[in-house]
Amino acid sequence: MHQVRDLDAGETHIYLEFEYRRVNCPRCGTVKRETLSWLASSARFTQRFEDRIGLLCREMSVKRVAELNDLSWDQVCRMEKSYMRRLMEQHPPSEDLRVIGIDEISVRKGHTYAIVVADLDQRRPIWLGGQGRTEEDMDLFYEMIGEKRCQSIQLAVMDMWKPFRKSTQHHAPNVRIVFDKFHIMKHLSAALDEVRRSEYKRASEKDKRFIKGQRYTLLSHKSNLNIKGQEALEMLLKANKRLNKAYLLKESFGQLWDYSHPTWARKFFDNWKAQLRWQRLPSFEKFAELIENHWEGIISYCHPDHKVSLGFMEGLNNKIRLIQRRAYGIRDKEYLMLKVVTSFIQDKKVP
Repeated sequence: MHQVRDLDAGETHIYLEFEYRRVNCPRCGTVKRETLSWLASSARFTQRFEDRIGLLCREMSVKRVAELNDLSWDQVCRMEKSYMRRLMEQHPPSEDLRVIGIDEISVRKGHTYAIVVADLDQRRPIWLGGQGRTEEDMDLFYEMIGEKRCQSIQLAVMDMWKPFRKSTQHHAPNVRIVFDKFHIMKHLSAALDEVRRSEYKRASEKDKRFIKGQRYTLLSHKSNLNIKGQEALEMLLKANKRLNKAYLLKESFGQLWDYSHPTWARKFFDNWKAQLRWQRLPSFEKFAELIENHWEGIISYCHPDHKVSLGFMEGLNNKIRLIQRRAYGIRDKEYLMLKVVTSFIQDKKVP
């Protein structure tokens, strides 16, 4: 007689007792035992009980789910992983994968990275893996999805990291590369911060008080600042002409992604770059050179068919950080992958 746990009735735990049917196979001469579809793979719980535990883990920590259901932490973790694997099998990557987004995430301190890939048409992650952010790590994704899906990829949104680009162009012959606006603006913010540091060093003691402690104020968009922050920004820009010019250049550069034709986008960038003359802003000149070297990947966004959501990958990164914080850090790489990929899959079951 076998006993397995089923869904609770209020605060009462329900257990089912049953016997397996066994048959003697005349062909192979062995005894076969029937497979029960309602039984979980662990054979200690019903499938619907395991599904309920998995659904609860989407809203609560493993520790809390274990406490509420009188289970051990290990039991809940195993059931959640089994539930997430089934969810992934039911929702594989699209056969007509058209637009993907690629980014790296920090798995733990010490420059330990993994790569996350998302389907930007369906707006959900489809893969997380690799031991770093090398070309070989990126190759693992294309090997996983197969040649047919690689052939269907038309657009790949990524940062300017060369290994990602090389691997993508090798495996997906029909792809066009679009460099992510967020990462480009991040380089520009770093250039502005370099100007801030250099101006602080050369400023007089009287003027240093306007610059000191204003890094967040200077690098934030004006609309995101409160009244006190906006007043501090205005005082800072009035006190230092070079910082004022650098700030205006940084704020205006975002208009590049508003153009729908490469010719007009090129004209805008040439005019923007011309404003750097005689300004003594070496970090901005270095940034302009970076844009020139990666112009094709940046201007690809101007094509009408390439107007995809460039902010989704950053939002996904924030979601991953939230998952890691809620779990107080995740050391199990497979668990992190399952958690991230299934977090955007809607399960119609109600716990």
